[in-house]
Amino acid sequence: MKLHAIALTVAVGFLASSLIPASYCNAEEGKLTTAPEKKQEESAATERAARSQAGNVMSRQRKTVIVEAASALVQTKDALRALDLKKPNEAVAALERASGKLNIVLARDPKLALAPIDVNLTTYDVYTTLDAINKAREQAEDYLDAGEVQNARVLLSDLASEIVVSVVNIPLKTYPDAIAAAVPLIDRGKINEAKAKLEAALSTLVTIDHVIPLPLLRAEVQLNNAEVLAQKKGRSEKENKNLALFLAAARHQVQLSEALGYGHKQDYEQLYSELDNIEDKTNLGQSGTGFFDRIKGYLSNVLGVLG
Repeated sequence: MKLHAIALTVAVGFLASSLIPASYCNAEEGKLTTAPEKKQEESAATERAARSQAGNVMSRQRKTVIVEAASALVQTKDALRALDLKKPNEAVAALERASGKLNIVLARDPKLALAPIDVNLTTYDVYTTLDAINKAREQAEDYLDAGEVQNARVLLSDLASEIVVSVVNIPLKTYPDAIAAAVPLIDRGKINEAKAKLEAALSTLVTIDHVIPLPLLRAEVQLNNAEVLAQKKGRSEKENKNLALFLAAARHQVQLSEALGYGHKQDYEQLYSELDNIEDKTNLGQSGTGFFDRIKGYLSNVLGVLG
């Protein structure tokens, strides 16, 4: 079976998405007309807000980094470099400093299993349509049914729109013992064995990924925009249209998130139900507070579980 061409593009970094509908209602002509400049400006604003929220997550994770544990990792690498340069005394001194740093960490919290030492952020974004995503999923299912696992794997690897906050940790149950075991090997002149022991210790670092779906972040931003208008009494016709556009954009992002497989079916049933309720309340120009409390709660719950 040949791979069907699907318009999917993935990149690490920033890629603008269709965050609001490409068409705006022209009441005088009764037709839909495009407003590319307006769309571009609003899309950029939404993207900045979404990425700002992701940046907040990154900042919170950075605050968990344990300086002494991070220093222990640096000292371990310094020891390896010293061994490469045939400077065993410097290597031992570096390992002693590493052990001392980890002893401080364990003294503060003897039950701590993983010590965070670094945080990284990677963005994967797919620039395509909801229809293309669904077609790609169907094609992948066909491949799996036919036993063509690798073709399905290649196709599914493109289906991601997310920010991944990766926290790197030192495993405190094994790492300190591993670097301590390298010291007597160095003392006995078994440099290669000591290096192997240290390299093995470095390979045990544990990375925990926190996945934040970009479509749900963007939906949250659009809902915040809509909420401001929904609370306004005596909205103008233009404001009612903008409110409807914000809600439509939020729905579209929720649909993208569902198609990409973030969360569970019941999560989306709740989100769609609340979107329907909000649209019913605001369609006739109604205003008020609290319209968005439940849906924002659902979104925060889904983002919290995935992150």
